Amino acid sequence: MTVGTLEIDLRIAESRSLKSRRRVVNSLKDRIKARFNVSVADVGDQNVWQRAVLGVAVVASDGRFANEVLSKVLDLVLSDPRVDVVEHHMDIG
Repeated sequence: MTVGTLEIDLRIAESRSLKSRRRVVNSLKDRIKARFNVSVADVGDQNVWQRAVLGVAVVASDGRFANEVLSKVLDLVLSDPRVDVVEHHMDIG
C-alpha cells in the first residue's frame, strides 16, 4: 500500500472576502473529488481571503499510480483561471 500526499499553496487574486474565497476553494475541492478518488481538504490560511492551502491524499497499490493521480490533480488546479499555484509539494511513500 502506498499513500501519496500533495500540498498546494494557492493565491486567489479575485477574492475580496472570506466568503468569495470559500466559494472558490469549495468549488475546486468539489471538482477534484468528483474527478478523482482522493481526499481533499482546505488545510491552511483559512482566515486569509486571498490565500489557501489544499491538502490532497490518495491511497494506491503502487507509487506510480499515486504519482499519476496526484499529478493529474495538480494539472486540474493549474488549469483553473481563478487561482495561481504559488508552491506545491508532493510526497509518495
